[in-house]
Amino acid sequence: MQVNSERFLKDLHDLRQFGAAGVGKGVVRPAYSAADIAAREWLAGRMRDAGLEPRFDAVGNLFGLAPGRSLLMGSHSDSQPEGGWLDGALGVVMALEIARAAREAGGPAVSVANFQDEEGRFGVTTGSAIWAGHLPLDRADALTDSAGITFAQARAAMSHLVGEAIDPERFTGFVECHIEQGPWLHEAGEAIGIVTDIVGIRDMTITMEGEQNHAGTTPMHRRRDAFQALSTFNTALNDRLRNIVTPQSVWTIGHVSLHPGAHSIVPGRVEFSMQWRDGDTSRLKRMEDVIRATVAEIAATHGMTLSVSDMLGLEPVAMDAGFRSALGKAAEAHVPGRWRQMQSGALHDATNVAARMPAAMMFVPSINGISHAFTEDTAEADLITGLQVMAAALPDLAGAH
Repeated sequence: MQVNSERFLKDLHDLRQFGAAGVGKGVVRPAYSAADIAAREWLAGRMRDAGLEPRFDAVGNLFGLAPGRSLLMGSHSDSQPEGGWLDGALGVVMALEIARAAREAGGPAVSVANFQDEEGRFGVTTGSAIWAGHLPLDRADALTDSAGITFAQARAAMSHLVGEAIDPERFTGFVECHIEQGPWLHEAGEAIGIVTDIVGIRDMTITMEGEQNHAGTTPMHRRRDAFQALSTFNTALNDRLRNIVTPQSVWTIGHVSLHPGAHSIVPGRVEFSMQWRDGDTSRLKRMEDVIRATVAEIAATHGMTLSVSDMLGLEPVAMDAGFRSALGKAAEAHVPGRWRQMQSGALHDATNVAARMPAAMMFVPSINGISHAFTEDTAEADLITGLQVMAAALPDLAGAH
């Protein structure tokens, strides 16, 4: 089987034109936007040209189907509000080239998946979560984006493309290539990462309410300042988590809303997101316990009323050992000593698909570890290496299950 690296790169660059924006190779292609839908229709045409049957399901997940049972490869083509040209798109286009080259060579059969809303306009890996059965469609339809648009309203823009549901049972397994989105491969000068597992994630919203008052006349010792409570919580949390986490554990306060948000008013309420990730379920629980205990203590000390939302999240997911072995064997043959096994700190569609079939992931480097930004990029030589390693692993991947 001979993959065509020029055809592969051309498809990647052509896909980038849908929603091209900003500096460098930036892309603005959020789920269900006009650019996203146009890109999916273009990809459907490329799948048809490759001898695959393009099919959309009810939520806009796009599949390029090979006849009969087949290995499924792919990722997603929607982007962050400001994203790069490779996050997700690489996995879809690589899968397309592998499927096309395999068909030209007479097998093995490969189908292509392009999942919708992986980037979370409406949730976490929404399209693959629905397809894998984790998220009922009626619940998904009630989800809203930051502008208050519901999932049901957004997906109606693709109603003219909807076809029958795609049965996961027709696939023998799933393999996803992705940019690393971190610095480890780039800094080590390595070419390939074979994912051992995808971390679990926990996410909730915390609200502390004190007392809104005049910023010039309220003495410091009389204040119930919501921002001061948040600042104290953040400092205490970093100190207390240090004893239970590993270098791979992460936690983030990513969104903060102060009320009323005026220069001359002591803020009376703060609402903030609290997210943490780790590959070990028990450690995730210990981190949760520390977070809850710390914020309760700080709220009481600062005279705050505390409320915490329901906690959302996904469990850690191990990748299939047989698929990992096939990818590692191919990596050692092509880039001996320049690959590693590694954990994925980012969520991917493989997290959901792994519940329905064997699944694995392969990473290529991200220059300077940057993603979710217009400046996201990977050297074309590294993109081609990833394609060649995946192609070399295909016979073993197709025969692993």
